Amino acid sequence: MPPGLIALAIGAFGIGLTEFVIMGLLPEVAVDFAVTEPVAGWLISGYALSVAVGGVALTAAVTRLPRKPVLLGLMVLFIIGNLLSAVAGDYAVMMAGRIVAALCHGAFFGIGAVVAAGLVAPARRAGAIAMMFAGLTIANVLGVPFGTFLGQHFGWRSTFWAITAIGVVALIGLALLIPAGATANADRPAGGLRGELRAFTHPQVWLSLVITVLGFGGMFGAFTYIAYTLTEVSGFATSTVPWLLVLFGVGLFAGNLLGGRAADRSLSRTLVTVLAVLTVVLVGFALTATNPVLTIVALVLMGGFGFATVPPLQMRIMRYARQAPTLASGANIAAFNLGNALGAWIGGVTIAAGLGYTSPIWAGAALTLIGLGVLLGALRLARRDEPARAEASLIDAPA
Repeated sequence: MPPGLIALAIGAFGIGLTEFVIMGLLPEVAVDFAVTEPVAGWLISGYALSVAVGGVALTAAVTRLPRKPVLLGLMVLFIIGNLLSAVAGDYAVMMAGRIVAALCHGAFFGIGAVVAAGLVAPARRAGAIAMMFAGLTIANVLGVPFGTFLGQHFGWRSTFWAITAIGVVALIGLALLIPAGATANADRPAGGLRGELRAFTHPQVWLSLVITVLGFGGMFGAFTYIAYTLTEVSGFATSTVPWLLVLFGVGLFAGNLLGGRAADRSLSRTLVTVLAVLTVVLVGFALTATNPVLTIVALVLMGGFGFATVPPLQMRIMRYARQAPTLASGANIAAFNLGNALGAWIGGVTIAAGLGYTSPIWAGAALTLIGLGVLLGALRLARRDEPARAEASLIDAPA
């Protein structure tokens, strides 16, 4: 395994920790800044919105620059944002720190995915992307519980000091382990940003973005309200929820790696299979949520098949935008976050309508099923518009 992938995974770990650990620290933050918990919750939604904006805007702004210095600059931005959060004297400064840290999120994963793919042989590119995203899944399995524990026992600021330190480690790793040759501009379109934008004239790029929003949004919508499902429907004690979420995180980790390996063998077949099985898992979860044992099984499978979509979804848009993948890759990271927002919003609407705490799971299954339908239509369109040989090499050949 190229050592550069380890550096990218450490950066992904820190970014994932920044995004998710705040959920367990909101009560302490709200008390410290004398704001209500809904107002404190804007530290989460504000971060997500900034990721969606930064994933496209910041990537577009640096598209002409060599990728290694850009990754280093993004990690510096990440460090500054978390340092601001750690020393924030009021809510406004805390929000500013969250926004600054979030701006690097989409661009780091978008550009990092392109760099990761360039570090390995063509047949291992989806697996390399999965290795980078493994840092994000480990953040959910180990980082978030530890960060929450740290914040609850030593103050929430200690967690952000720790994340700042992780950012410094990632910065050093990127500087030392990412070879400059792997991030050269040889694969860039001659027209710079205009060339990158030209990739969006391909209908499959837009269809890939829609599939990402729907396919991943379905899983995240079901997950957003999972604590209510576990306690109010499945009957688990509130104290067991963090440990159940660790099991969900284990599923994320395994699904991410297996999804990457499968996508290297056949990208389209992997996506169709994973989205179809994820839909079945969500339906099964909704039907059996009153059974604690089956709920645990469904929770692990939901995490596994949900995150198994990430490497192939990222690889798909990079293939169709293969002459100018950087901006399209960043746009797909933004699409993941838009899917998160859409799934969470629809799940909240179903709960507000009095449909119960399994309704977000049903809504997630519907979104994923629609995403599968869009994927099947996109594949049919590709077969119609491209010669059979080109389609085989583009979609199903090893990456």
